[in-house]
Amino acid sequence: MLGIVYQGDGSIKVEEVPKPKINSNEILLKVRAASICGTDLKIKNFGHFKNPENKKIILGHEVAGEIAEIGSEVKNYNIGDRISLAPNIGCGVCLQCVSGQSNYCEDYEAIGISMDGALAEYMRIPSGYIYQGNITILPDTISFEEASLGEPLSTVVCAAEAVNIAPPDVVLIVGAGPMGVFHILMSKLRGAQKIIVSEINDVRRKQASSFGADIAVNPLTENLSDIVMDSSYGRGADVIIIAAPSGKAQEQSLELVARQGRINFFGGLPKGQDLINFKSNIVHYKHITVTGTTGQSILQYRKAIEMIASKSINVKQLISVRFSLEEAEKAFERAKDEDVLKIVFNM
Repeated sequence: MLGIVYQGDGSIKVEEVPKPKINSNEILLKVRAASICGTDLKIKNFGHFKNPENKKIILGHEVAGEIAEIGSEVKNYNIGDRISLAPNIGCGVCLQCVSGQSNYCEDYEAIGISMDGALAEYMRIPSGYIYQGNITILPDTISFEEASLGEPLSTVVCAAEAVNIAPPDVVLIVGAGPMGVFHILMSKLRGAQKIIVSEINDVRRKQASSFGADIAVNPLTENLSDIVMDSSYGRGADVIIIAAPSGKAQEQSLELVARQGRINFFGGLPKGQDLINFKSNIVHYKHITVTGTTGQSILQYRKAIEMIASKSINVKQLISVRFSLEEAEKAFERAKDEDVLKIVFNM
């Protein structure tokens, strides 16, 4: 079978690799759609701490497909079932796992990161994914390529729940890449009265407006603070989501947030650039909640799939380009372009 293999040296190759063999407690997935994540691009260029030996690995963790084979000990699933899955599994016994927050397990594993992933014709689903509930049976109202975007959407569900977006919040989103656009759609769904987007790139700023941002600001040429204050009746943004790897934006968020506002550091900072400075008294006296989120719980993943299936959020409009596996190198190059949101491989 064909697979997109990270070579361990800043490159990927489409290779003929063995079709996975499954054990009695595993499932073999026929991949039908898989999308490129920013994490895939980072792994290609820099590797990942969950792969310390920098070994070759099939990339991809945003996936949907059909069950092709089932181990003899696996119950409740059938060959031909249309499924997708949350990509991380926890150890199953730590406090985070037993509380349903396996995305915060220190010992997590993940397809496409610490084991072979979804950018291939077939993928092995280990037993942990089955017994921890990561698999979701897809409703008929959702396509494979839509379901492959359930994973990035679910990380946005996680962030939105952490800051509890609700009417009549004024929401500021910093960064209008693919995840920033997901945050726009989620904020609208949860009833934000106004959505302000801060983005320095002209193309992405226009995209933000087309996806429903009420105001799109270039902070290099416009006064973001004045615009936020004017648009929030002078109180500041009730919710700020930093969906860009910017320490400066994280620091500035404390100045822009309303009293008793909520801030989410959604985008991680590059290694070596992850130290920021801010006046802690602002947090203290304004009673601000500052939180960070990563990944998703299994429940949040299922919520995302239901949102897509019910057409509450139209993720299909984020698909910019479709490729075949054979076009992997072209697809990864295209993913860097400013006008691209999501790229999907159809198999």
